[in-house]
Amino acid sequence: MPNIADELLADRRSDAPALLPDDMPRWMARTITWIDRFSSWAGRTVCWLTIPLFGAMVYEVIARYIFTAPTMWAYDISRMLYGALFMLGAGYALSKGVHIRADFIYRNWSARTQGIVDAALYIVFYFPGLIVFLMTSTDFAFMAWLRGERGMDTAWMPYVAPIKTALPVGIVLLLIQGVSELLKSMYAAIRGRWPIS
Repeated sequence: MPNIADELLADRRSDAPALLPDDMPRWMARTITWIDRFSSWAGRTVCWLTIPLFGAMVYEVIARYIFTAPTMWAYDISRMLYGALFMLGAGYALSKGVHIRADFIYRNWSARTQGIVDAALYIVFYFPGLIVFLMTSTDFAFMAWLRGERGMDTAWMPYVAPIKTALPVGIVLLLIQGVSELLKSMYAAIRGRWPIS
């Protein structure tokens, strides 16, 4: 019996460098390779944020339950680091095909139809939506730096500009990876097969 959970994920891709087809235009293959390698590097770099995240949580648990001395900062640190991980790792997740996708209809289409639909959706919705989100989040982050904005959820009141800056940076990483995904979709739409299996 197939695993139903896998139906909700896009096709997972391995970490091994992909061999692109010989009939792919050289500029397209180079662009896809460069972007996929960049996204892999960015994802592997961002994953190091899990260490301070786990460290803060372990420290908080020990301080709270063993020494009865909870911290003021652990909640804010964990929330900010998790948000940064989520946003900065989104481009890497897209490159590995692990974003949620209910593709019970899509998976039965031919590769050509999938490529046409994907390319159209990237052009009509993905890029315009992310560009608007980038403009909004850049202003959001800039104003946080300008005002010296602080979080008001706890008594620690940390500066929130660094975490707000993770939004536009994460969107830029998504836009970059989106170019690679669009090129792959265009190849599938033209050739009737996906360039990466």
